[in-house]
Amino acid sequence: MKRLYYLTPTLQSAERVSESLHEHGVTDWHFHILSKDEAGLTRRRLHSANVLHKLDLIHSMERGLLCGGLLGGSFVITAMIFSELGDLAPPAVWIALLVFCVLAGTWIGGMAGVNMENYKIRRFHDAIDKGMHLLMIDVPKEDEAVVKTLLAQQHPDAVEQGEDSTIINPFTSEDGKVHIV
Repeated sequence: MKRLYYLTPTLQSAERVSESLHEHGVTDWHFHILSKDEAGLTRRRLHSANVLHKLDLIHSMERGLLCGGLLGGSFVITAMIFSELGDLAPPAVWIALLVFCVLAGTWIGGMAGVNMENYKIRRFHDAIDKGMHLLMIDVPKEDEAVVKTLLAQQHPDAVEQGEDSTIINPFTSEDGKVHIV
């Protein structure tokens, strides 16, 4: 699936876009709005972005899992090879230690992610602070052109801001490029 990003100046405009998308089969599960005016979204019964859209929780947890696995794996392998415990400890101890490192890394990553804005929406931070409303529309690749055409023709005040995948990649940064380090 693709995620299309649009900015609208008013909640009324976002509501009209929502109605049009619903008429064309896009459900609330595939349409989210991020706005400073959460009360306005609720009053108009618009589907607000959830915590996973707003915070970098999943992305940071994935990174923490990978770091915990790499560090834990390195430690376990080094300890097994170069330590006297390598021969004395049963394999279950080493596996448990590795699992602990993976879980600890995931937890630490999650705690970091709770304090960060989602890497996919960071670029819209200033616009949202100025009162704009970010529409995130998830569509199958084959319906992407139809939705773009619909919004361009019927809602010129909804300005296209780009597209992205709905998949959260731990190696991707806010610029959309893959970074290993």
